[in-house]
Amino acid sequence: MSKVHSFRGVRRLGVAVATLSLAGLMTACAAAKPSVTTISPSGVPSSLTVSSFNVNFTEMSALKSLTKAGTGLVGVILPDETSSTRYVDFDAPYLGDAFTDAGYPSSDFKIENALGVDATELADAEAYVAEGAKVVIFDPIDSTVGAEVQSYLESHGVAAISYDRATFTGTDTYYVSFDNYLVGQLIGRGFEQCVSSWNVTTPEVFELDGGEDTDPNAVSFADGYNSILWGKEGTGTPPLMAAGTSNSLGYSLVGDEITPGWVNATGATEFTEEYTAHPTINATIEANDGLANAVIGDLRSVGVGPKKIPTTGQDATLQGMEWILEGYQCGSVYKPIYKEAQDAVALATILRAGKTPPVALLNATTSPPSGVTGVRQPASLLTPEWVTTTNMASTVIADKFISASALCTAVGTSVCTTNGITP
Repeated sequence: MSKVHSFRGVRRLGVAVATLSLAGLMTACAAAKPSVTTISPSGVPSSLTVSSFNVNFTEMSALKSLTKAGTGLVGVILPDETSSTRYVDFDAPYLGDAFTDAGYPSSDFKIENALGVDATELADAEAYVAEGAKVVIFDPIDSTVGAEVQSYLESHGVAAISYDRATFTGTDTYYVSFDNYLVGQLIGRGFEQCVSSWNVTTPEVFELDGGEDTDPNAVSFADGYNSILWGKEGTGTPPLMAAGTSNSLGYSLVGDEITPGWVNATGATEFTEEYTAHPTINATIEANDGLANAVIGDLRSVGVGPKKIPTTGQDATLQGMEWILEGYQCGSVYKPIYKEAQDAVALATILRAGKTPPVALLNATTSPPSGVTGVRQPASLLTPEWVTTTNMASTVIADKFISASALCTAVGTSVCTTNGITP
């Protein structure tokens, strides 16, 4: 297992740049006035909603009285260090900062990483319970261990927060994430815009889905983009859509493959085989940036140039941003993890103090996606964003999610300057 202890100095992102719409102007004017947070009789800040969290973590200090009122450990289990760099680079430090800013002493929270091993994730949960945990935040490696962890926590009276990936079992389980179905819809809409702007005629589409074999989020992503592209969600055993599916825009689905376990190398092999068998493929959908990178590598190896065959992504990785600027990827879904970390810590703090989470924070319920069994869970769902060349500077760069210096070193200063990015 991997431990994380100290986080101070990692975050402090500064203020994001944004174009001021009327709503933005009103927000800016309000921000110019002294900020007052009132505390309800329950002790829960009255201002706390899914929109409360910002890059400076200011909402966390309003939780200090609740932190003081609660007792016991809050344990966090992150899933791995390989499926995405986010868990090491962002989730761990952001969670640590959120706990510290909310007034937790270092002895009252722990963060572990299960390193992709189901048995380790369950063992971490058992260890937290033995140490007197009141709440455990865990990102399940897969649905099997997710159910095991939830069941163990429930049997010991410990509240569970399923973080980023849902666990559709038991009671006293909450879900903190981004709206996964909306993530998929953003991918679908971005793909359509790209097909048009890149002048792809008679699109013959290949879908490279994520790990639908183990990750229910991947099913929700696919349901989202399938609803946009084909006017329906898939059913049955993944992959969810049948070859030959078409739509009124003249798109035709050549194939739909899942990538077991989100393994990028597997995705690359799947695409190579599909493209060899169907060289007419001229548009592709990928469920995240890792899979997009795998496909782009395959396409470039056979001489396909920029703005020829669309690809899509998710996670707003550095590599994904490079491909977007260089014209190989249409866009990527950005999920501001600093918001997700604060959301999870806020909810854990309320539960640890024995209080009821406000409706404005638990703003949804999440249901098992098609083909997945389980029960509905109360959820706190944040809003993701679609990032392209037009808003990269005001989103991932302004939030310091992506290093402008690293990005501009990779693509060249002139490319950055053209797109409003200052290294």
